[in-house]
Amino acid sequence: QARFNNRRRPKGWLPPSLRSRVDNTKNWMHKLARLAPLTQIAVETVRFDTQKLQKPEISGVEYQQGELAGYELREYLLEKWGRECAYCGAKNIPLEIEHIQARSKGGSDRVSNLTLACTPCNIDKGNKDIKEFLSLKPKRLKKIQATATAPLKDAAAVNATRYATGNVLKCFSLPITFSSGGRTKFNRVKLGYLKDHWIDAACVGESGSQVVIPKAITPLIITSKGRGSRQKCRMNQYGFPRTGPKKQKQVKGFQTGDIVKAIVTKGKKIGTYIGRVVVRSRGSFDIGSGEKKVGSISYKYCQLLQRADGYEYT
Repeated sequence: QARFNNRRRPKGWLPPSLRSRVDNTKNWMHKLARLAPLTQIAVETVRFDTQKLQKPEISGVEYQQGELAGYELREYLLEKWGRECAYCGAKNIPLEIEHIQARSKGGSDRVSNLTLACTPCNIDKGNKDIKEFLSLKPKRLKKIQATATAPLKDAAAVNATRYATGNVLKCFSLPITFSSGGRTKFNRVKLGYLKDHWIDAACVGESGSQVVIPKAITPLIITSKGRGSRQKCRMNQYGFPRTGPKKQKQVKGFQTGDIVKAIVTKGKKIGTYIGRVVVRSRGSFDIGSGEKKVGSISYKYCQLLQRADGYEYT
């Protein structure tokens, strides 16, 4: 086919960053299906409806006065403003939806004019102009103005992948249901559980209204890390190589991403360590991640538990 007739992207094409999200979901469905007898799938496909967020009156009285009224908007605002008061930064307290420009002075209900405030700040601000209210806090005022007008990029990313995620899960031939993020939050609040992503996952859909989560459960956090870069060397701004050829991926039988157990018997770091390993060509490895990371452990102390599979487990 002629090149000028062959430039259109295929139907359902997603950018690589979004395709990775969809593929990770499919990959873990395959893993779970091998480990447990799955009977149905519940998917949260619409977390934020950007059209309703920008102009809530479009959907009529039923949406705004129904049982889920306010849940979609409030969930979006909590994510956008970091679950804290926009004016004082208070956390872990009840927050109220607040108009940045007061309704009495021409402010609208658009999401770009809404924020979250604690009760004292909401009362103190009243219908004052935000520049007047935060005249002694110029940095916070600048942050609020920047955040308020920020694009709905997270909502757009979810909206772009919602159908693709649903379509790849249909191939498992299991009963599948779809619901919104508002329904998830409604279920969680009704059951009295705290906010957390893994708890939200358990509360998705109609079946999420009858979930029992023991307090002793600790979730396994899995992060996609990839399997390393295939780029042979780094380039400068002109496209010329600026580093040497890429060295071997394995060092002393280990590679970055493997899960290992190290029993150190001498030196300053005596102890037992288990976690994801980062290898170095000299044979000195880092084990673990974040605050639990331990560096400069010799390969001689390491025992392989699991080969790298592209994920980190904590």
